[in-house]
Amino acid sequence: MRKAEIQAVLEIAKSLDALLFDEFQLSSGGTSRYYFDGRLVTLDPEGAYRVAKVILPIVLGCGASIVAGPAVAAIPIVASIVTLSFIEENPVSGLIVRSEPKKHGAKRGIEGSFKKGDKVVVVDDTCSTGGSLLHSISALEAAGCSICKVVCILDRKAGGSDAIRDRGIPFESLLEADQSGKIAVSS
Repeated sequence: MRKAEIQAVLEIAKSLDALLFDEFQLSSGGTSRYYFDGRLVTLDPEGAYRVAKVILPIVLGCGASIVAGPAVAAIPIVASIVTLSFIEENPVSGLIVRSEPKKHGAKRGIEGSFKKGDKVVVVDDTCSTGGSLLHSISALEAAGCSICKVVCILDRKAGGSDAIRDRGIPFESLLEADQSGKIAVSS
C-alpha cells in the first residue's frame, strides 16, 4: 500500500511537469541541472492527499503530536497532513517555521500552537543541503520541542539528509534523485 501511494505521488509529479531540466539556482546557493517543484504536487488536490496519506502514518508511528516545516514549501504539506489527521480521527497539529521572526504583531518565528516537550516530525518538499530543514530543527529545539523524524518528498542526495542524520535525527524521503535528476521511489 505505502509503495503504491508513493508511486502515485511520483506519477502525479510527472503529470504536472514538476521535474524540470535546465540550469537552476537552488535556495542552498548551489546550481543544478534539474529542479523538482514539489509545490506543484502539494498544491494539487490528489497530490496533497497522497502525500498526506503517506506521511501521516510516519508522524503517528513516531508518537508525534505535531507536524512542522519551513515556510513556504512545507505549508501545503503541513496543512494536508493536519486536515487528513482530523478526518481519520488521529489529530495532529501543525507548525510553520519562518526563516526569521516577523517584525510586527507577536513577532513569532514559529506559527502555531505547541508546548515544550511536544514531539514533532519536520517535513519539506525537497532536501538538498538541508539548510531550511536544519534551521527549522534548531528553532523548534530551541523552543523546547523534540524532533523525532524528518520526512521529505524528495531527497536530492546533496548532503542534507546526511547532515540531519549526523544530528541524530532519523530522515526519510518518499522519493530520491540521482545527480542526473532521475527520480525513483526511495528504497
